[in-house]
Amino acid sequence: MPSYSRRQVVHVLSGAAALAAIPRSGQTADYPSRPIRLVLPYGAGGAGDQIGRPWVDKMSALLGPTFVEYIGGAGGAIGTAAVAREEPDGYSLLLGNGSTQVIIPLTSSNPGYSVGDFRAIYRLINSALVFAVHPSVPAANLRELIAYAKANPGKLSYGTPGIATGNHLVGKSFKQQAGGLDIVHVPYRGIAQATNDLVSGQISLVIGVMSVQLQQLSQAGKIRLLAVTTERRLSGAPDIPTAVESGMPDLRYEGWFGIFAPKLTDDAIIDRIAQTTRLAMADPALQASYRAQGMEPDSDSSPDKFQRIIDATTASLAPVIRSIGLSKS
Repeated sequence: MPSYSRRQVVHVLSGAAALAAIPRSGQTADYPSRPIRLVLPYGAGGAGDQIGRPWVDKMSALLGPTFVEYIGGAGGAIGTAAVAREEPDGYSLLLGNGSTQVIIPLTSSNPGYSVGDFRAIYRLINSALVFAVHPSVPAANLRELIAYAKANPGKLSYGTPGIATGNHLVGKSFKQQAGGLDIVHVPYRGIAQATNDLVSGQISLVIGVMSVQLQQLSQAGKIRLLAVTTERRLSGAPDIPTAVESGMPDLRYEGWFGIFAPKLTDDAIIDRIAQTTRLAMADPALQASYRAQGMEPDSDSSPDKFQRIIDATTASLAPVIRSIGLSKS
């Protein structure tokens, strides 16, 4: 039998008491009466695992049996569309992000679903994109990178996980806001190969999601991290300035992940999942596990707050998508 400290016991008992206080009504009186499925619209082993599995573990303990199912393909569109077609009963949920919920609907003429097919429940984390350069690039910050790029048009290249990803759109926005920089975009099938090519000097710059790996490579002197795209500095990487601090007030992007349900899911079910998630996200151990991966946990989300974030992301990215001809319309 495992042993628990008094503090851990108090935390579990307090959580159980708070959960018991969450109201149940109507069709949710027996919810959940069977296991809840969280669809990760990507393959195993990526950021979806790092975010979704800790949530699943907490929900299994607080609400009822919950499990992960991987439905990858088409940049996340196949798994997302699969959840959109499920019964709106709270037993099939989606771990969605800015790509599945904003970028794909804006750029694809037939992704198999629309933005209106889902209800936002709770944002779990937000993560920053970070500008990482090879040590041979003589720039310690974004201002110096811009000056060097202007003095050496066409010499620099930047890698992203692919066309129409948030990373790609941030790169385009960066070049536009800096006055039309001539930096070549190199799309990859994923960020791992782009990072390898950055370390080897095949490309000059990577715009990637902040991660432990990138921080370790920076500490080892193999790359240099210039700026993050969040509004404020990351608590897990407080020494890296924001793009706003670096003189680019409009270069902001947060790579959020959160929980979604099919659009006709009952309000009471949505509220129950949201309130249970809020309780789970209050766990200091869970918060620490996310921060250790370079992510910022959200302990104060809600369906309404999360929807406002989605709307703001759409308003921010739509003009960039139109300006580079990626809009479906």
